[in-house]
Amino acid sequence: MFWAQISALVFGIGGVGALIAATVSNEWKVTTRASSVITATWIFQGLWMNCGGNALGSFHCRPHLTLFRVPGYIQACRGLMIAAVSLGFFASIFALFGMKCTKVGGSDKAKAKIACLAGIVFILSGLCSMTGCSLYANKITTEFFDPLYVEQKYELGAALFIGWAGASLCIIGGVIFCFSISDNSKTPRMTYAYNGATSVLSSRPKYQSGEGDFKNTSSSKQFDKNAYV
Repeated sequence: MFWAQISALVFGIGGVGALIAATVSNEWKVTTRASSVITATWIFQGLWMNCGGNALGSFHCRPHLTLFRVPGYIQACRGLMIAAVSLGFFASIFALFGMKCTKVGGSDKAKAKIACLAGIVFILSGLCSMTGCSLYANKITTEFFDPLYVEQKYELGAALFIGWAGASLCIIGGVIFCFSISDNSKTPRMTYAYNGATSVLSSRPKYQSGEGDFKNTSSSKQFDKNAYV
């Protein structure tokens, strides 16, 4: 149980780190064909900037000038990736509070609920990133294989693969968290009731040695003897 939660947390934090790297990367789509005979040039674009470079080592990036003139699919991918990173951040905090090795979070039942919530939020984070990267990749492939599209065609960039990998790690970590909590709830705890140590004196039968009892016993003995005489 402990190692399952540790591995789930490692998967989740690693996935969130990959999501951050994919979000800030400028290589969501790239060109591979040479646009000049002398020097090979290429263009790569991200969610926030358009960059260009060549084989001589020159490199220049320009951010998107306005928000409203950016294509709709880029705005949707921005929102999905920001949501994925935010959900992954909160899921990591919930996971730290819900793990059994930490002293915060309350009782074991409360920790189980928090850890299950962390797993669900990790899964939502991975789904948001998977949706954003897939939407961007679908746009690229549609334009690339469209024979009527005459503008610059692009191919899939490295950021998309990083985003898919981060989404997969977040989903795996969330599933491990949920399954670890379900396994824990199915195994009942063994409870032992302690009745205390019984002493030798308390186990023996108690007799009253009062004066009245002694007389009664003596009289009964005399009565028994006279009865047989």
